[in-house]
Amino acid sequence: MPSLEYLLSKLEESKRTFGAGKGARTERLLSLLGRRRFPDVDSLIRFHEALLFVRSHPQSAAAFRAADRFLSTFNKRIDELRSAGADLTPLDYIENSGIAGTTISGNFSYDIVRFLINRYAGKVDADWEASHKAERLGSTLPRFLPLLYEDSLVEANIPYLSWLRAAKGSRRGDLEWLVRRFEQLDHSERQKAELFDSLELRVRWNLGNSRASRTLNKRKVRKVFYHTEALIRRSEVSLDKEFAGPPLEVEKLSKAAGLAMQDMLRETTTVRYRELYGITRGDPESVVRVSAGRGVEIFLWGLPPERRLPLRAYHAGFTLKNGVPINYIEGITTCERMEIGFNTFYTFREGESAWVYAKVLKLLHQIAGVKCISIDPYQLGFNNDEAIESGAFWFYRKLGFRPVRPELARLMAAEEKKLAADRGHRTSQAVLRRLSEGSVVYEAPGSRPGDWDRFAIRNIGLAVQRRMAMKHGGNAEKLRAASVREVARSLDLSLERLNTRERRGFEDLALVLGLVDGLAEWTKAEKNEVVRIIRAKMGINESVYARLLQGHSKLRAAIIKLGEQRTKES
Repeated sequence: MPSLEYLLSKLEESKRTFGAGKGARTERLLSLLGRRRFPDVDSLIRFHEALLFVRSHPQSAAAFRAADRFLSTFNKRIDELRSAGADLTPLDYIENSGIAGTTISGNFSYDIVRFLINRYAGKVDADWEASHKAERLGSTLPRFLPLLYEDSLVEANIPYLSWLRAAKGSRRGDLEWLVRRFEQLDHSERQKAELFDSLELRVRWNLGNSRASRTLNKRKVRKVFYHTEALIRRSEVSLDKEFAGPPLEVEKLSKAAGLAMQDMLRETTTVRYRELYGITRGDPESVVRVSAGRGVEIFLWGLPPERRLPLRAYHAGFTLKNGVPINYIEGITTCERMEIGFNTFYTFREGESAWVYAKVLKLLHQIAGVKCISIDPYQLGFNNDEAIESGAFWFYRKLGFRPVRPELARLMAAEEKKLAADRGHRTSQAVLRRLSEGSVVYEAPGSRPGDWDRFAIRNIGLAVQRRMAMKHGGNAEKLRAASVREVARSLDLSLERLNTRERRGFEDLALVLGLVDGLAEWTKAEKNEVVRIIRAKMGINESVYARLLQGHSKLRAAIIKLGEQRTKES
């Protein structure tokens, strides 16, 4: 009988070997491993990750069905290990979290906690043993618990849980009772979230055999794509050709269907201890779907008007491969420049990541008109060991990205010479860390190279703070009022022309427009176009705002100039 280690190693090798007839070997290995008992959690995790990859990148129909079948056994397998007293600690690591039959415990935002309570109330509760800041309850619970101040203001070692449980009775969990109390507060949703998040309360979620687990989280597809030929390599992907190619066919989803996809991504990221602004607070009425081919579906959406950023446009989404979530997406746009976050989950990084990435960028270009794609240093490896170990810098470089800082461009050129001269050369971690200290950009055909090299959105924010300090004594309300008044006058804009939502967006944009030199001297047509941009910021589709901003040459140039004003703080 082959050893478990031998079979797992052969499966890990077989799962990424593609071509005619290659599925038969994977099928045999799955059949052998599916009948085995796993004595330790590490070997079971390896089997789990291999199954997920086969499920998303199947070589045959039989391999696809076998992966599905064996994934459905994991709740039982985890229970067997737990009953045997096995060490399950590795299941808590972020790279392994979310397997069926396990429990996760972490700090999540108010919005995500409400989402979990509404969907999984019986499985989700406060993890009081892991929460070490009970004193924070003392400033919050008196809102809900009469006479608590009698105890909390003068006594030591307050038994907050005794107070809470006496008030809630036995009908529901501690966390559900607490969340329902927050929902009833006479505060805005943002204020409720800030207050709840200040508790830094850990939440425990018993996944059981939930479809939200990484193991079972998938969407049914009409037709499975089987990989009977080699995967598309990174060297075969051209962003220039992708951007210049025919448009992708975009399908607008109904609100209900859009919400279902957003909920799927919330589950996908939460079990992995990840949370992004646009995943948590996306607009279900804005969700679009693209079938990109090869079993890949891309879902993308924006933010509702009340949740939008002051200046930049925002998009979020994720990608499914044969119905399995393989990554998440975040794109934040200023004019035609987009800062993009694209994270492929550990399990699927041996797949066609570069090809999928190119399709995502194509869709963002198509929807929002972006032509300059910027990658944050963190994704390259700055304070990110995982990115250093995976050589993330070279992933982007080989797709056509370049460093924006001249000294890093020179270092990259020197390293590329070494690589060309010696095929065995490997970039050291020290060099990779140095290369990760600055952003890299890809500039699509038709863009203006170099325009955004020195831009940082933070510089605009810092300029607003300096103006507030110099002209308004550090008073934010005075700054806002003065900016609205002065910008409206410069644009010949009567505020009565704006509805309530547009007025709210204008108050934020006015902070930036108030920094633009000579705004009052612009032509009437240029001013009218700025008013169109203001209205579009809070319109149905924020992509319209992004495109209008790109087309206003004077405002675009002013924004770039403001973002280039470097300071010691930035």
